[in-house]
Amino acid sequence: MIDLRLLRDDPDAVRASQRARGEDEAAVDRALAADVRRRGAIAEFERLRAEQKSRGKDVAKAKGEEKQALLAGVKELAEQVKAAQAEADAAAQEFDAAMRSIPNVVADGVPPGGEDDYVVLKEVGAKPELPEGLDAWRDHLELGELLGAIDTERGAKVSGSRFYFLTGVGARLELALLNLAVARAVEAGLTPMITPTLVKPEVMAGTGFLGAHAAEVYRLEEDDLYLTGTSEVALAGYRADEILDLSAGPERYAGWSACYRREAGSYGKDTRGIVRVHQFHKVEMFSYCRPEDAEAEHRRMLELEEAMLAAVEVPYRVIDTAAGDLGSSAARKFDCEAWVPSQGAYRELSSTSNCTTFQARRLGVRERTEEGGTRPVATLNGTLATTRWIVAILENHQQPDGSVRVPEALRPYLGLDVLTPA
Repeated sequence: MIDLRLLRDDPDAVRASQRARGEDEAAVDRALAADVRRRGAIAEFERLRAEQKSRGKDVAKAKGEEKQALLAGVKELAEQVKAAQAEADAAAQEFDAAMRSIPNVVADGVPPGGEDDYVVLKEVGAKPELPEGLDAWRDHLELGELLGAIDTERGAKVSGSRFYFLTGVGARLELALLNLAVARAVEAGLTPMITPTLVKPEVMAGTGFLGAHAAEVYRLEEDDLYLTGTSEVALAGYRADEILDLSAGPERYAGWSACYRREAGSYGKDTRGIVRVHQFHKVEMFSYCRPEDAEAEHRRMLELEEAMLAAVEVPYRVIDTAAGDLGSSAARKFDCEAWVPSQGAYRELSSTSNCTTFQARRLGVRERTEEGGTRPVATLNGTLATTRWIVAILENHQQPDGSVRVPEALRPYLGLDVLTPA
């Protein structure tokens, strides 16, 4: 959640963030009012509780009729204390709900607006020319079927729409891609992790995924567990309720996991192939760092993502995502979008988000300060590779006969220079 001191000291900054996101500014006033009620209720409870303790001492000293009279008063006061505690608890719950309804305060310089209001920061790489002998680009599904690499028909037969099998060289290509990502992560000093894909509600809520986008999350009601859409969730919960020592620098991880998304609200969009699916694999970077180091850590993650895109030799662009498309936890997000020839458009392959102290406040992740106290840390995440990257790799490296040239960086992991039609 956001910093309470910021809400109290500079509510206009929070209101400005809400405007940039297209969110309700009145949420700020509701949180301020809830804060006043909560503090008042706690003060009244503590006053009555102190009086109760004081009268208890008087009862212990009294005798006879005086003691009986004091006991009657203490009994009445006990009821008042009980009611005051209930009021304080209710006020605290109202305050917590009000605070959780406010998304992270956007960073300075983030473009206002919605999904289409991003700012292009740069474009890298030349878009490929249509191979000689082809009248039109083959899309990734046509190529995948020629190669014996992608089978969506049987995926739908087994599991329904938006499921697929990666077969033969398709499975090998994904493993090669993800192993390359892990190798790059290790070179960069990240600790590789195989993470749980089922998490408790408090962890899912702590990372901000049970707000506006809760409909996209799979839930196992009998077990009260959630399937994660990214290993960010498990990695954020990894250090929950702990105090970190960041004196030597950020704690950096790279989580490999299966990921699950319901894709609620995306009916009719990207139904062909493996662009938007319910299950996929991903290698996700995650960092805990000092708040003052978060901006530099964010840029570092972006550099690692760009290096991976360069390694698979696809043209891409970097965009500064608009405030209304950040999600509740991010203060700033950069997306890397690869060129997809068959669509004549850039499509998102990876993103990196600076969540500042928003997730850490919810999850109780702190660091020890030089003064001996504690404070929330910053958390950041970024994608190094995912199944969707196969779309851009196949299409950008396709050849007239339906074969696909393998980028050099992937060859040691795949054991092939060219993927040939089955």
